[in-house]
Amino acid sequence: MLTRRLAILAVAACCALAPARAQTPEGAAPFDADLQRLAEILGTLHYLRGICGSADGAKWRNEMQALIDAETPSGERRTRLIAGFNRGYAGFQQTYRVCTPAAKVAIRRYLEEGSKISRDLTARYAN
Repeated sequence: MLTRRLAILAVAACCALAPARAQTPEGAAPFDADLQRLAEILGTLHYLRGICGSADGAKWRNEMQALIDAETPSGERRTRLIAGFNRGYAGFQQTYRVCTPAAKVAIRRYLEEGSKISRDLTARYAN
């Protein structure tokens, strides 16, 4: 339930943020740091949910693709978002080879943090 909610909120946040992006100079958006953190969380969930036997591991990569598609970043913005996703994935890949109780706790915490970021972005930048 929480994972589905995170996915819905992430997509909604991205869609709602598109008009705000156009108002900032030089393609930088005031919410880029939050989007980059969300990208890291999606990369982390993509890796951890996969090793913990969840059937939705690939879902988080798809959510990242939806974020990129909705946000349509170019140049360095796009590179930073993708790097954030890869950093989240690689960081946990180096730490966890199998699912552990600590990995399950991390999954829960990242789901909560991702949900919070999505809610905050939507509340702050939605019209």
